[in-house]
Amino acid sequence: MTTLVDRLFPTSSRLRRQEALTAYALISPWLIGFIWFTAIPMGIAIYLSLTKYQIISPPEWVGLSNFTKLFQDQRFRVALFNTAFYAGISVPLYLVASFVAALAMNLKIRGIRWYRTIFYLPSITPAVANAMLWLWIFNPQWGLANSVLKFFGIPTQDWLLDPKLSKPCLIFMGLWGIGPTMIIFLAGLQNIPEQLYEAAMIDGAGQWARFRNVTLPMLSPVTFFNLIMGIINAFQIFTTAYIMTTGGAGGERSYGVGGVLDSLLFYVLYLWQNAFEFWRMGYAAAMGWVLLFIILVLTYIQFKLAERWVYYETEQGG
Repeated sequence: MTTLVDRLFPTSSRLRRQEALTAYALISPWLIGFIWFTAIPMGIAIYLSLTKYQIISPPEWVGLSNFTKLFQDQRFRVALFNTAFYAGISVPLYLVASFVAALAMNLKIRGIRWYRTIFYLPSITPAVANAMLWLWIFNPQWGLANSVLKFFGIPTQDWLLDPKLSKPCLIFMGLWGIGPTMIIFLAGLQNIPEQLYEAAMIDGAGQWARFRNVTLPMLSPVTFFNLIMGIINAFQIFTTAYIMTTGGAGGERSYGVGGVLDSLLFYVLYLWQNAFEFWRMGYAAAMGWVLLFIILVLTYIQFKLAERWVYYETEQGG
């Protein structure tokens, strides 16, 4: 029977053993980091999710009580709805905007590198600075958005103070940072062989037919990757929501975490509030595991659906 030591250090030859030792030495920094910063915290989080822990006192075992309480918590349902609403609207918009921008940045025109840089610049701006900028834009008293509406004679809005407009405002804000996704789409566009377009043109395909039958299928793996990452990022929105609801977007009218009527209470924001405002670490840990489960289920569904629309050239023998 082959033991674990035999598998880790094969003895069939001295060279293989040296190669194995070298490989383990090379991956050891990542392995140590994974164990110390990921595996151990995850194990602790599992334990805390089954306890009542308020930091100042030792954890008290409560079993699955934290998980059952979640589904009786009205604010938890609100946070879950807000996050699902945000992800459901923002991810498709974000992908379309990124794709259109990538198509524009793929044009062979003079100064295109400057345009690409300009489009990417907002993405390297710190999230806090971006949020402060949009706080000013959406300020209902002296913000840029209402100044523009006044110029055209349109009634001003309360923006983040209006529960009906607050989430659309954050979704619109998200389009400000399409740079990274645009770059990935652009790399995918530039990786499509020109021969495919030439063959399509020989067959009489027009511009739309080439776009539909060549560009979209060849970009489908890139689109799939951006879709998965977009959903994960959307379900983890925190920094922007936190700053926008506590940074004074209402000017003299202030409101707390989650915004007016909890209209901006997103999942991770409520998780943070439970952990560091209410000191309910066990409850927050349970929320973390529920979020992980939701993301895993959504990712699994996406992978199953991907079999119908994602084209991998290598699987087709290309």
